[in-house]
Amino acid sequence: MKVIPLAADSLGVRSMATYVEAAATGILIDPGATLAPSRFTLPPATEEWDALRRANDRISAYAARASLIFISHYHDDHFRSDPSTYVGRSVLAKDPQRMVGGQQARRGAELWTTLAAKAKPMVADGYERREHALELRVSPPLPHGVEATTLGYVVALTVTDRHERERFVFASDVQGPLSSVAAGWLMQQRPTLLYLAGPPSYIEREVGTATIERGIDNLLRVIDATGCRVIMDHHAVREAAFGARFERLWSTKRVVTAAEYLGVPISALESQRRQLWTAVARKPAERAPRTAGPRERAADRAERRATLDRPGKRVADDGNGKRRRTS
Repeated sequence: MKVIPLAADSLGVRSMATYVEAAATGILIDPGATLAPSRFTLPPATEEWDALRRANDRISAYAARASLIFISHYHDDHFRSDPSTYVGRSVLAKDPQRMVGGQQARRGAELWTTLAAKAKPMVADGYERREHALELRVSPPLPHGVEATTLGYVVALTVTDRHERERFVFASDVQGPLSSVAAGWLMQQRPTLLYLAGPPSYIEREVGTATIERGIDNLLRVIDATGCRVIMDHHAVREAAFGARFERLWSTKRVVTAAEYLGVPISALESQRRQLWTAVARKPAERAPRTAGPRERAADRAERRATLDRPGKRVADDGNGKRRRTS
């Protein structure tokens, strides 16, 4: 089984987009990516916009390889409204009419209207499918964080390759999990690899330290009960001090960020937004290039004509904005 995080907060953007390949089936999970419009009262930095472009390119590339797309809920960082992503594919998506409210209900309804003419949409909540070596199982709606949260509900996906005896569980925004119901469902699945959003320590002042600690305790319970490896990302890495804050989890040696799972440096850009903008403010102004004089301009024109008119040589564009000679 291949599990490839395509975009994540530890890779520079708000996302949990993931590609899974199991029993010759390609599954694209939560194909969305966004940036926080304001953090520390600052807009996204240039580095974040660059990371978002790269993330969207990766998601689009893997969408072309997937036969199934899964959507856990309707927050903008977890799905795309662009219909081209879904054309001709089976789409397993959160029921837009069950345990969904506010903006999510509107977005979900709009997406399903679009999907009806472009793809094969199926209600994900409670879905089960078993064929050959592949088994898919979707949870009932689980709290997006704490019980009775106003943030709505998500559905989690279990992908099992029975030949390889691998079981991957994708639990998106359970935030820890903060809910004991979500923790119980995760333990019941007995994952070998679990990917979830960690506790939202970046808003710890609002939700309280006891809530964050409960998320840590619940994940430790899941690890103890199942022995699984864990990719913990998303909300958990939006605070600059996330390394120290979640030391109880990292120290188990079973929990890593999406970047670490891929073996690349952590680039949690949102948590570094102040530093990114400070670096821009401190950067010295570039010296304006010296304007060529009349003689230099005339010499340059003559040299270009000589190059273009040289017998047996042509100058062609190589498609990358550079010019090369061909004979």
